[in-house]
Amino acid sequence: MSTIAPAGYGQYCPISRALDLLGERWSLLILRDLLTGTSRFNDLARGLPGLSRSLLTRRLRRFERAGLVSKTEDGRYVLTDAGYQLEPILFGLGAWGARWTFGEPEPAELDAQLLVWWMHTRLDTSSFPGKRHVLGVRFTDDPHRYWIVVESGVPSVCDSDPGYPVHVTITSDVSSLYQVWLGRVPIHHAVRTGRLEFVGPSALTRRMDSVLRLSPVAAR
Repeated sequence: MSTIAPAGYGQYCPISRALDLLGERWSLLILRDLLTGTSRFNDLARGLPGLSRSLLTRRLRRFERAGLVSKTEDGRYVLTDAGYQLEPILFGLGAWGARWTFGEPEPAELDAQLLVWWMHTRLDTSSFPGKRHVLGVRFTDDPHRYWIVVESGVPSVCDSDPGYPVHVTITSDVSSLYQVWLGRVPIHHAVRTGRLEFVGPSALTRRMDSVLRLSPVAAR
């Protein structure tokens, strides 16, 4: 693994060296998404909508040079052992943030499309019948509709009707669904208080607390 020449702090200290590599804007969020399973460039870009593609390219190249990430022949970005060793550090930071800095969401932090994108890889529809499962997502305070289609276990997000029967529709306001997915509000409490509703056959809606797996940050 190559070393990184001091660029910002000019101190011979392992913390300052780590910050030279990881302390730049967006770096930790890119690593967050790599640690939670995103490996394609376009998927990384879609999950980080405020990050330009050119800056994402530069960050990934720097991670490659530093030995945190390797690029496979089919174009995926895969964490190395050094990259995976950042997991307890990064999610430890998330746990600290959840305890000390994580209050009510600000309106500018609520992005319905991004939330659905984050959620779509965390659904476990294996208990549903058949090979294709469709979940509709309807927000009471956002006009856009979304559909999550799971084909033989592979999920995708549609922002126009894919034309398949919907098994269950998830209805909520954006803030409430964010807080459910991030573990701040328990699913059953959100349903009981009307902040979250599952519409569909009862044989399926009663399974939604296990289908809707929460953010990896929520369990920490």
